[in-house]
Amino acid sequence: MLSNRIVVSPMCEYSCEDGFASDWHLVHLGSRAVGGAGLIFTEAAAVLPEGRISPQDLGIWKDEHIPALARVVAFLHSQGARAGIQLAHAGRKASTHRPWDGEGVVPPVEGGWSVVAPSAEPFAPNYPQPREIDAAGIAAVRQAFQDAASRAARAGFDVVEIHSAHGYLLHEFLSPLSNHRRDQYGGSLENRARLLLEVVDSVRRVWHRERPLFVRISATDWVEGGWDLPQSVRLAAMLRDHGVDLIDVSSGGNVAGAAIPVGPGYQTPFSEALRREAGILTGSVGMITGPAQAEQILRTGQADLIFIAREFLRDPYWPLHAAAALGEPICWPVQYLRAAPPHTAPRLPVEDKL
Repeated sequence: MLSNRIVVSPMCEYSCEDGFASDWHLVHLGSRAVGGAGLIFTEAAAVLPEGRISPQDLGIWKDEHIPALARVVAFLHSQGARAGIQLAHAGRKASTHRPWDGEGVVPPVEGGWSVVAPSAEPFAPNYPQPREIDAAGIAAVRQAFQDAASRAARAGFDVVEIHSAHGYLLHEFLSPLSNHRRDQYGGSLENRARLLLEVVDSVRRVWHRERPLFVRISATDWVEGGWDLPQSVRLAAMLRDHGVDLIDVSSGGNVAGAAIPVGPGYQTPFSEALRREAGILTGSVGMITGPAQAEQILRTGQADLIFIAREFLRDPYWPLHAAAALGEPICWPVQYLRAAPPHTAPRLPVEDKL
């Protein structure tokens, strides 16, 4: 049970060494829990070291990562929030510089590595040249997602999200623009979706049914002949039948230079379509900034959860301010009650996990 339907969307921080969460992650994610979000996701956590976007990405590919993640989870729980982790493999967009260090490929002499993709085609000219992943590599990816989910359970996370959006490995398999394989993982929609469904099944073997499982997808590549909304609707129905509880609906990221009509709530129609046509819970994300805007999305049935990213970077306490603006009750941390609106309920410390 969530305290509200506000979710801190996964946002890469590019601030790790060897994949380990640090004090930065405790403070960054913890402040959003203090701010009242119901569910808080880590950034994309790589299931294999070669699945990182950058050398500074968060990781969950080894048991040694668990204690630092568990420390973050414990604090989120102490503030009444649920904790989620996004499991990811960057595919052909791996081994690239973090944004403030430049663009494009990180060469081996600077800590880069070789990357894999469904087909041996780079994302862009300044990105790594991938090799086509073989059957053994595909099996290793499936196992890595399962092992990562097992570690997430041991760290105490409440929700796992599988990252199959934004041009990363699982999205690369879905899109006919990046998947030109002629084996059982290429061609038809059923074949292109095969790896994602196998990953979902592998995760479900260790992520018990009472724990929610989300999948993030890009509903469209925003390019003619690419991945699109009708295919996303069909995929959402498949994911529902494989035990996925909610689709986190984003878009784009698989084609460099795609013309994306970014604007307030520009992806919300996609979450509404999947919710209506596939009969599955959805989350809406993208340029959702105002309390009234978020409330309308929920009240009109366009989505079941509101995922907020950049607005949470601007305002860690967005839920507290949104509740005040809408006249809705929300509990404040007892330490902050002096600044709370009149008649605000205190949020008492929680000692044990939810």
